[in-house]
Formats: sequence, C-alpha cells, structure tokens
Amino acid sequence: MSTKTCFGYTRVSTVKQGEGVSLEAQHEAISAFAARNNLQITRWFEEKETAAKRGRPIFDAVVKALQAGDADGLIVHKIDRSARNFSDWARVGELVDSGIDVHFAHESLDLRSRGGRLTADIQAVIAADYVRNLREECKKGVDGRLKQGLTPWAAPIGYLDQGRGKAKVPDPIRGPLVRQAFELYATGRYSFQGLRLELQRRGLKTRNGRPITKGCFENMLSNPFYYGVIYLKRTGRSYPGIHEPLISSALFKRVMDIRNGKHIKKETLHNHPYRKLITCGLCQRSLIGERQKGHVYYRCHTRDCATTGIRQDRFEEAVAVELQRWQLRPSDQKRYAAKMQQWLRKQTPEVDKKAIELQLANVAARQDQLTDALLDQLIDKATFLDRKDRLQAEREACETALREIDKTPRHEVVAQKYLELTKNVVLSHGLANQAQKAELLRIVLSNCTLAGKTLCVETQKWLSEVEETLFTLCGAPVRDRTRTIDVIEQVVEAFDF
Repeated sequence: MSTKTCFGYTRVSTVKQGEGVSLEAQHEAISAFAARNNLQITRWFEEKETAAKRGRPIFDAVVKALQAGDADGLIVHKIDRSARNFSDWARVGELVDSGIDVHFAHESLDLRSRGGRLTADIQAVIAADYVRNLREECKKGVDGRLKQGLTPWAAPIGYLDQGRGKAKVPDPIRGPLVRQAFELYATGRYSFQGLRLELQRRGLKTRNGRPITKGCFENMLSNPFYYGVIYLKRTGRSYPGIHEPLISSALFKRVMDIRNGKHIKKETLHNHPYRKLITCGLCQRSLIGERQKGHVYYRCHTRDCATTGIRQDRFEEAVAVELQRWQLRPSDQKRYAAKMQQWLRKQTPEVDKKAIELQLANVAARQDQLTDALLDQLIDKATFLDRKDRLQAEREACETALREIDKTPRHEVVAQKYLELTKNVVLSHGLANQAQKAELLRIVLSNCTLAGKTLCVETQKWLSEVEETLFTLCGAPVRDRTRTIDVIEQVVEAFDF
C-alpha cells in the first residue's frame, strides 16, 4: 500500500498566540495523526491570521498547491483551524469534491461520506456563529469603553498607554512636539510637507522610533483626540474623552479650516513691518512697501494719485514725534492707577467663573433639548449628530476656559505693567525691534494716512484718558473676558522687556 502525501496546515488568530504553545501543539497532533494513518507530510504551512475573514495568503497558497496536484491531501488540527467563514469552508468542500483528501486530526470524520460531511458542515456553521457572537460581544465592550470616555485602541502619537481601563496620558517627549505641529500649522506659514520635515528635525518619531510618514502625519493633524474627543470614522460618532487634551478645540478648528481651504493666506514676497498700517488719504487704499536702494518705501499704487510715498525710517521718526505728546506726568500716575484699581475690583476670577458656568449650563440645556428633538422625531439622526458635535465642541471650549482661569496671570500684575508702559510709551517704542514697533503702533494708532506728502497720525483714546479706554474697550458688562484686559495683555506681552 503506497503512502499518500499531505500538507500540514497550522493556524493561530494573532501573532501573540503564535509565540505560545498553540502552534507547537497543533504540529504534534497533526504529526501523530499522520503516523497513525500512514500519511507522509511533505510540507508544512503556518499562518498567523484569523479565519473569520477571507483573504488569508497562506491558506490561499495551500489551496492552489493542492489544486495543482502537489500533494494528495491536507491535514488540519480542527475544523475551526481551517475556516470560520462560509466562503473558505466552501473552498474546503470543493477540494473534497475534486478528490483531494482533507483530514482533521482532532475530529475523526470521513468527508467522503454523507454523515461525515454533514457533521463537518454543522461544526463549520457553529464555528461561524461563534465568530459572529464574539464580534458582537467585542462591539458591546468597545462601545462601553467609548461611553466611559476611554479608547480601547493604542494611544496615538503624543500619548502613552496606561493599561486596560485607564485613560491615555500625554507623552512628556512627543506630546509637546505634537502641540507644536498644530500651533505651527495654524500660523499658515508652513506647507504640509515642510512642517512634517521640520517636526522630524525636532525629533518627532513614531512609537517604533521611525520617521513619521506622510499618511501618519495627515492622520495626526485631523485627529480630534488631541482636543479631547474620540471620533469613530466608521460610524461618524463622537464621544467626549476623559484624557487630558494637548490642544484647544479652537486651535484644532483653525488647523482644519486651513487644511480644507477655508482659511486663505496670501503670500507676500516681502513682509514689511508696517504693511496695511498706512493708508492713502486721497484714495483710501493701503500703501504698499517696496525695497529700493537699501531703503523701504511705502507707496500708493493707484494710477494718477497725488500721494507719492514715504520712507520707512522717516515714518518711524514722525510717529516717535507724535508719541512724545503722550508722556504721562508723575501727577497723573496716581490718578490713573486709582481708576484702574476701581475697574479691576470688578474683574475677579469668581465673576469670570460664574459667567462660564452659566454658559456651560446653557450648553447642557441645549443638549437636552437636542436629545428630546431626536426622540420626538423632530430632526433626523444626521442633523442630531452634527449639532451634537458642535455643542460638544462649545462645551469643551468652556471647560478649557474654566481650567485656564486660575492659570492666567493676575489682572493686577498686568495692569501695573500697562500703566508703566503708558507712563513712557516713547521709551517702549524706542527699545522695541521693528516687529514689536509695528505691533505697538497697531495698538496705539487708530488712523494713519498719507495725503500727498502730508502724514496724519491719530492715536487711540486710551492714550489720552484711561477712563475713556475702559468705556470704549469693555463693551457689554457681562463677558467671560473683557476686551480691555485683552488689549492690555497685548501691549504687555509685546513689550515685556
């Protein structure tokens, strides 16, 4: 009696399982079955891939080799090792129908008999049902984690895993680099490829220590996980995460607007410091900066306009002369400081917190109303999900502002520096570099025109009277953050020497 040749096929669902004893146990069982039944194993096939889905490359190679007549049969440990989906089980049946022997070392079944084939089919159906049930249970577990604000998948770049059932935490090394990536891209000064190379130069790498690829970088800049939201692209649903955000929702939105082309930045060949600051008094157009013979000139480009232009250094001299008029006398310092303190007493953190808390309560009420509208079928599910995401983003912005209140510098310190600057704004202008001078003038000047050769400079009211500043800049009395302190901090941050 001649010995028949067979292939030996072993399979585990994951690479991790392959590191254990599963493959070795299957190998021993198949070898013992072959020895008992006078079968010769001519070749072994080992696969680390789930049988629940189609397209296993090793299994496909086994089928092709058997159909080509390279062996008389196939030995598998158990039925569920060969297939757990009906498509691949049908291919096993085609092998049997074509005269190829298929053996299962664990089950003594004769697939050439009606009873053996029926028993094998039933076990294959049970294996497929087991996979479907397991998939549903896994989905329930994943959905439960998502509702808790946790993500069951590996942490994205910039975060670290802390184990099952725990929130991701910022990576102390790569987290700041990810934040820089969003902040730099939001400036509009970097191309996508240029920013990727810049972050790579700064040390941003994947978890495996490899350079970050284009696709990985694209996914990173479009992942809302970084501002605290877990988004499932497959279902389109979003869940609020309990992990610490690396960026704000406003910064993420600006990055997405730039990527989607909603933010259009005009590129300029020369970014002169006073561009768009000086207007023509005759045609009301902005003067354009040009570099000629070592000097920068701001000229009106309207045809036949009588305004010629002004050289940058002479413009700075004229502005410095105008600022000389606003030197505060020592006698005014105490009066201005008293008025500032009177205003500051109304700007306590408790007032800011109360305003934000009221806004949060309003958002929560709107979320409840939105859910009621969905239950009452007043809106469809797509509209519900869209508005839910917008409300969630608004809620997270309020929560971020609430957390940042205690981190911001005390208004009294900022106001004191502000008074020092108004005391000698000319000194501040003289010590600043050109970029700082331009920023100061945009805050100080309300209007700057050149008509013909005559330069007219008008300053903001806050230089003449702090009381008028408060009235002009505060706006409505109920705000989470007044415009006055924003303007004051702009001056202080630009000129904190």
